[in-house]
Order: sequence, then C-alpha cells, then structure tokens
Amino acid sequence: MAEQFPGAVLDLLDAAGDRPVFEHGDRVVTGSRLLALVRRVTNGLRARGVRPGDGVALLLGVHPEAFAAVLAAHAVGARVVGVRPGLTAHQRHHLLAGTAFRVTDRPDGTAGGPHGTVLALDDLLAAEDDGGRPRISARPQDVARLLHTSGSTGVPKACAQTYAAMTAAWAAHPDRWPPAIRELAPRLERFLVFGTLASQVMMEYGLLALAAGGTLVTADAPAFPDSLVRHRATGSVITVARLTKLVASVRARPVDLGALRALMVSGSPVGAGRLREAADVLGPVVFHGYGQTETGMISMATPYDEPGSLGVPPVELEVRDAGGRPLPPGTDGELFVRTPSQGCGYWGEPALSAEVFTDGWVRTRDIGHLDREGRLWLTGRARDVIIVNADVYYAGPVERVLATHPAVAEAYVVAVPDDSTGEAVHAFVVPAPGRVPRLGELRALVAAELGEATAPTRLTLLDEVPLTPAGKPDKRALAAGG
Repeated sequence: MAEQFPGAVLDLLDAAGDRPVFEHGDRVVTGSRLLALVRRVTNGLRARGVRPGDGVALLLGVHPEAFAAVLAAHAVGARVVGVRPGLTAHQRHHLLAGTAFRVTDRPDGTAGGPHGTVLALDDLLAAEDDGGRPRISARPQDVARLLHTSGSTGVPKACAQTYAAMTAAWAAHPDRWPPAIRELAPRLERFLVFGTLASQVMMEYGLLALAAGGTLVTADAPAFPDSLVRHRATGSVITVARLTKLVASVRARPVDLGALRALMVSGSPVGAGRLREAADVLGPVVFHGYGQTETGMISMATPYDEPGSLGVPPVELEVRDAGGRPLPPGTDGELFVRTPSQGCGYWGEPALSAEVFTDGWVRTRDIGHLDREGRLWLTGRARDVIIVNADVYYAGPVERVLATHPAVAEAYVVAVPDDSTGEAVHAFVVPAPGRVPRLGELRALVAAELGEATAPTRLTLLDEVPLTPAGKPDKRALAAGG
C-alpha cells in the first residue's frame, strides 16, 4: 500500500536539501530546515496525545512554522480543520466544534469557547528533533481534513476529504500533472502565499511550486501590484475582483512586473473581454481555473486557450439534463464530475451529502457545456436564478452580457421581488474607469442578446463589489443592500 499523504511532500523537502523552499521576510528556509520543523511539530503533537482520527484545528499565520504544522498534523493522521481569518464568532464556533486540539500562534487562539486542548505552536516546536523522517500514521479511509465552503449562505459547510483522496491528488507528483499544470508549474519559481496555508487553493499551488523546484514567498495582506513587485513574485493566486483592479492600476500607473509569469484566477468566472484586457496589460500570465471545495481542480485554461473557455478538463465530466441524462456537445446542462481527490461528503450532513455526492460523481450545480473540441464553457449556477413570470433564467449569462459593455468593469445580478413578474433582475455594476453605464443601455444590450425578461429593471453602481471571507463576490450582501 502506498504511503499516505503527506509522505510525498516530505520526500520533496528531503530532496530539496539546501535549496531554499520558503522565504519569510528576511528569513530563507531550506528544504532540510523545513523538514526539521515538521519533525519537531510531529513529535510535539504525538507527545501531547494527538492520535490518528483526532480533530485538530489550526489557527495559524503564514510562515514556515505554520506550513510545517499543517504537514505535521497530517503526519500524525489527524482530521485537520483550518480556521481562516475574517470569520464571524458564530462561524468560528461552528468550525471549532468537534475538534479535540487547537494549534495556534495567534493572540486570539485561546478564544472561541470550550473547543479542544490549546497547543501553542512555539511549545510544539520545542520538541526533540530526532533527525529521522517523520513517521506517517495516516490511515487511507480516515478523514484528512474538513474543507469549509465560503459561508456566503450562512454557516460554512464542511466537505470531508480522506487521506486516500489527498494521496491521489496530483500537486506533489509531476508524473500526474495534467497538460495545463505542466505549463503552469515552471512559472511558480517564486510563489506568493498569503491568507492561510490551510486553504485548499493555497496549499495545492504551494505544493505544486515545491514540486516544480520553486520557493514559497509570504506576503501579509497583499496589495497588488506592490506585493508582486516587492517580493519579485513569479506567481500568485488572485480573485476576479483583484485582477480587475490590478489591470486598471497597471494601465494607469505602469510598474515593473517583468518577473510575473502566472496569476491563477479562482473564485468566479472571468469574461473573455476581461481576459483579453488582462493579457494586453500584463502579458500571457492569466491561468483561469475552475474547481470546487468538493472536487479540487476540475479544469484550467492557460493563457493560450481561447478566452472564456476553461480548457479541456483532465477529469471525468458529464453534462446532464434535468433527468440525469448525458447531453451532446454544445448543449448546456448541469456538470457532474469525478476527480482523484474529491471529497466523500459533508461532515455531519448525510442528506446534503446524498444530494451532491451521487454514485461516485459530484454534482457541481454549475451549468455549462463541452464544445466539439472538448473544451469546457461555464454559463451559470444551477441555483443562481431569477424566476420571471414563472420562467427560470440563470444569472450567469446575464452577467456575462453586461460585462461586454465598454462602460462595465464588473457585473453581478440578483433577483428582486416584482409586483408584475414575480421576480426581476437587479444589476450591480462596477464602472470601467472614467465611464458611467446607463440602465437603458444595459437593458437594451441584455434584451437584444437574451430577451426582454432578463433585462435588468434596476441598476446600482458600486465602487467595488463586496467579498466573502474567501474572496468571492458576496451576492447575499448585494441583495440585502439593494
């Protein structure tokens, strides 16, 4: 039986030896030094009674010791829960429930109610370094981590991922990299990390950077483009909103981004027009990824793919109609996928698990299609709808049409009550620099493309779109404020 996660990561660190793998401020940490930190924390956790299957919450900053703690918690076979900054007290209480231990380096790490024994990271790092390779205690079918959704609809859902699934993931294994990842990986020579290292996206790309021989470089609360310039970053993760701001900033005040080779956009779709604009200003650096907490990466477009597409998925994907029947190329339907590292269900929510995890497939609840070349195109969310005169319309196509208007930088739509039609479209728009979009123009544009029923009846201009703690557009906040 293959050694479980994080065995392959420990091998990467061992092979790195004296090569720098982490840069934190003035500190440069080599592979052998980071492996020694993993040993110490692993030994510290075992000495304090942490065993396979125990729930361990991580309340940690972004630095080499935090990265070592994530790997150590997996080495002992714990069920790891990352607690990111920015959660409400209620959300934090929810995430901590059921954990037996809390590993923290934060001043507020002891707060949050009677949830688990508090373990200071500094105390764990004081454990003996026996010089050996950390022993992996993880068991394949144990839950390795609980990955929480953004919480934009209330309390975050916890998606459970087993050690077998984490072991099957591609990031730390160059021989498993799909074509788009083979294009991306060499560009992550200096990968900017921020937020939380327990993040699914940050950890996945961090491991990819290490496997490609790169260095993880930390940034606290990054401000683009300044952080990219200051840290000479060659790659980073970026949301659609941040990408839009970065492009506008660099166009208005050019800076030297000569080192930049990869920006991985995640969180929400990017329109073809925005991708072309980003390429004009930043060069061929934008990788447009599509995935979910429940699945990991599903597909990724490189800078050389047709703008708007998500490339050819390297995983099993079916487009199905409402009855569950597969649809032919070019026909929109709901996407069902199977990925090597997908979750096994939602922690403590069997009914929801049965709805989403079906017969080995994950129901994405996204709408899209495959073209005849096998490329994936997203067109909306199955639940992001407006019901006009009892007819269902998806928000995604309306947003994409609005985003093509030259006066629009970003566009989001929500349903609002309407006395005549039941619901109507309310558009929230971030204007393009120096432009002021008009409701009449936007209505005419949408009506011509999609029909009168989906033309917005209200328009609100925003300086910037509100974001969830995960960096995604917060439509609940828009609807509440509109």
